[in-house]
Amino acid sequence: MSNMSNLEYSIQNNDDDDDRLEFMSPTEEAYTDFYTAYDYFNSFLFSNQLPDCLITMQRSRRSRGFFASERFGHRQRNTEIVDEIALNPATFINRTDREICSTLVHEMVHQWQHHFGKPSRRGYHNKQWAAKMVQIGLIPSHSGEPGGKQTGQSVTHYVQENGLYDTKWKLLAASGFSLNYQDRCSAQPIEPKKIKVRYACPVCSIHVWGKPELQISCLDCGQQMK
Repeated sequence: MSNMSNLEYSIQNNDDDDDRLEFMSPTEEAYTDFYTAYDYFNSFLFSNQLPDCLITMQRSRRSRGFFASERFGHRQRNTEIVDEIALNPATFINRTDREICSTLVHEMVHQWQHHFGKPSRRGYHNKQWAAKMVQIGLIPSHSGEPGGKQTGQSVTHYVQENGLYDTKWKLLAASGFSLNYQDRCSAQPIEPKKIKVRYACPVCSIHVWGKPELQISCLDCGQQMK
């Protein structure tokens, strides 16, 4: 991981770099772009705390990306274990580079919490995660709009105008950075995931399924179902 001493980050564009870009494979170009963004935001939003991870592209019906801790191991260096951050290329369509990179940073916050905080159950966005998101200028919202719930199983975000992320993104974009590959298939809107939980009577063990935080009682036993 590089250590950047200057506040302003820039990408050098010279003749040698331009010549090299002409001979980059699609794989090299796409993943170089992702890692450039990861390295940049790790420096300016996380003080270079985050360990290197493996960035992948994976299609998903319900998410723009995900974080998976300690997902990969090295085949020769047996002690090397790294996290995964996956981005969904089907959701790049009709979204700006600023929005796509904000998804990357969203997952980096999950990575930060895994290593330095206290994450809840898998996929749950708790108050600590939400507070870190707000700190770096990404506002959690289950609807993606102001006023949405900031915690829960299915939470996205919106970018705070002139917040920390937005400010650093503008510097990166001004350097000429761009993401150039996306899925050619039409992206389907991501619907909020419908979460149901199982409630059971502590006496007779009858059970029902319903939305979280319901108050349900068993009529036969007169007991609140848990």
